Amino acid sequence: MSLRLIIGNKNYSSWSLRPWLAMQVAGIAFEETVIPLDAPDFKAQVTALSGAGKVPVLLDGDVRVWESLAILEYLAEKFPGAGLWPTPERARAHARAVAAEMHSGFLPLRRQLPMNIRRPVVPRPLDDEARADAARIEAIWNQCRAQFGAGGPFLYGRFGAADAMYAPVVWRFHTYAVELSATARAYMDAVLALPASREWREAARREPWVLPHDEVDWPDVLRD
Repeated sequence: MSLRLIIGNKNYSSWSLRPWLAMQVAGIAFEETVIPLDAPDFKAQVTALSGAGKVPVLLDGDVRVWESLAILEYLAEKFPGAGLWPTPERARAHARAVAAEMHSGFLPLRRQLPMNIRRPVVPRPLDDEARADAARIEAIWNQCRAQFGAGGPFLYGRFGAADAMYAPVVWRFHTYAVELSATARAYMDAVLALPASREWREAARREPWVLPHDEVDWPDVLRD
């Protein structure tokens, strides 16, 4: 039985992007089902699949896995050849730590810069808390690249679970033109250049749904 990934709107659902991108880059075959986040029966549909009632949800036969990081861990165990975590123990421990930090933190940045892929690149000033979050993320990226990134353009050389966890932030920084170091910008360019990233972006641009609370220019809805 094939894997099925239940996701929300590609334009807005940062959590959905993470496992989708990881599976695409790793070449893990799956089917996707999009449930619009503002669908009247969204909660009922997703709750029937996982008690949390949130996307994404990975279906693998009678196995149900929710939460992006848990899905990535499940995939890493099921497909060890995909290399979702670095092989060296030190790098793998570090990757898990920064992925967990992303999963649990940076709420001020997320609130101030909601993911909106089809919005044109227009700067948005950051408040102090969001600016501190951006600085911490930039420091993480710079450290990963300096210590573990010799084998390629991503955080640990080759694309993996940690990159998937930070991919929505890459889009946020891009959309709102956040100023970053050359090292961080080069990393972002590598993520955005992935064929899977481009596929997600084009699908997001074609979506008809608009969520006002994720449109920072509301009542204007800017489209790239």
